[in-house]
Amino acid sequence: MSAGNGRVVGDSRTHAWLVHAGLLALTLLSLAPLLWMLSVSFMPTGGASRFPPPLLPSAPTLDNYRALFERIGMGGYFLNSVLVSTAMTLLSLLINAMAGYAFAKLRFAGRERIFKLLLAALVIPSQVAMLPLFLMLKQMGMVNSYAGVIVPGLASIFGIFLVRQYARSIPDELIEAARIDGAGEWRIFASIVLPMLKPVLVTLAIFTFMGSWNDFMWPLIVLTDQSNYTLPVALASLSREHIQDVEMMMAGAVLTVLPVLLLFLMLQRYYIQGLMLGSVKG
Repeated sequence: MSAGNGRVVGDSRTHAWLVHAGLLALTLLSLAPLLWMLSVSFMPTGGASRFPPPLLPSAPTLDNYRALFERIGMGGYFLNSVLVSTAMTLLSLLINAMAGYAFAKLRFAGRERIFKLLLAALVIPSQVAMLPLFLMLKQMGMVNSYAGVIVPGLASIFGIFLVRQYARSIPDELIEAARIDGAGEWRIFASIVLPMLKPVLVTLAIFTFMGSWNDFMWPLIVLTDQSNYTLPVALASLSREHIQDVEMMMAGAVLTVLPVLLLFLMLQRYYIQGLMLGSVKG
């Protein structure tokens, strides 16, 4: 029996080692493009054009980053992205939280039908709505403004659904007790509901910020003034002017990817917690 148990333990350890080795290999394969992008960004001009392409810079330099900020004005585009993404995230959290709570706990005529209609709209590609949405914003004078970029993303069907599923776990007795004590709906929402929605709101904030930061198509359509460009749009415009300067393009890509990557790494615990609790409680 002891020999059999030892063989089973040995097989289990071998299996675990193989699984971990496979996961490590897949991780390195996934990270390889990002690591090479980071490496190329520190290479001198033309350093990445050799064959075979070098993995590491022979003479690391910050010239590409200096050129982006001093000659191209990438700092302004970076601030534009921070402004748009932060404003959209904060306003979207407020609106989605209120709508999700209303669909979960407030009773009004047609609540379930409206919610099912919203869910049905999820199957419609966002590209289909871009033209009519652009024409509406043009009539309202919001083209070439940050409002035109932010307003269409304030209410998200996915965000409303995520908050609703989580808000359904809030005890009805707690809300009714607050109403009996004389608390109004706004006070109940601000003092009771919002603190209990914190895990799912952090998850939604990460989704919204990353989506807004990485969005390329809609800011490209709405923003016509180059000084208003966000990072993805500015980087695409830069690539047309400096198509041969691979090292500078990689430096710009690093500036675009790094903030959302760091944000996700810092908040991934809350992100996973919000998804898990939302799926269990909903």
